[in-house]
Amino acid sequence: MPKINFLLAAGTALIPLIIGFLWYHKNVFGNIWIKETGVTAEDGKKMNMPLIFGLTYVFSFFLSIALHFMTIHQFALSSLALPELNFTDPDGLVPALNNLAEMSADKYRTFRHGAVTGIIDGFLVVLPVIGVNALFERKGWKYILINVGFWTVCISIMGGIICQWA
Repeated sequence: MPKINFLLAAGTALIPLIIGFLWYHKNVFGNIWIKETGVTAEDGKKMNMPLIFGLTYVFSFFLSIALHFMTIHQFALSSLALPELNFTDPDGLVPALNNLAEMSADKYRTFRHGAVTGIIDGFLVVLPVIGVNALFERKGWKYILINVGFWTVCISIMGGIICQWA
């Protein structure tokens, strides 16, 4: 069975920080984002940036761990196989799961597959979450699209790397 690659998760957790530096730059979407959020330069000076970047990294690490389960389908083998196998007999279950995992070890383990899964997750998970929050915060579509676009790009790259190399 596959295992979570914590070193890879730690590395891919840097991706939102790197992409964010580019995405929210004033020459890309930064000025629009500032206008849509109402955050001013004065607000930025009052923020505890080490704390914000530190927590961003921690939350991105959690996301990297979750992406292991979303992009690597072999993690789901046990849940798929349990109803079909005699799961009350551990002596039969464990070897069967290991055999199934070995047979499918390399299926759908490409950067492309992980990236496409990230795009799908962007539309089916990120858009609804950010969209609902934005509706209650009375934010516009520009705000929603900038943030959903950012996270979709991030999880596509993260998912691709994790799926290929985990």
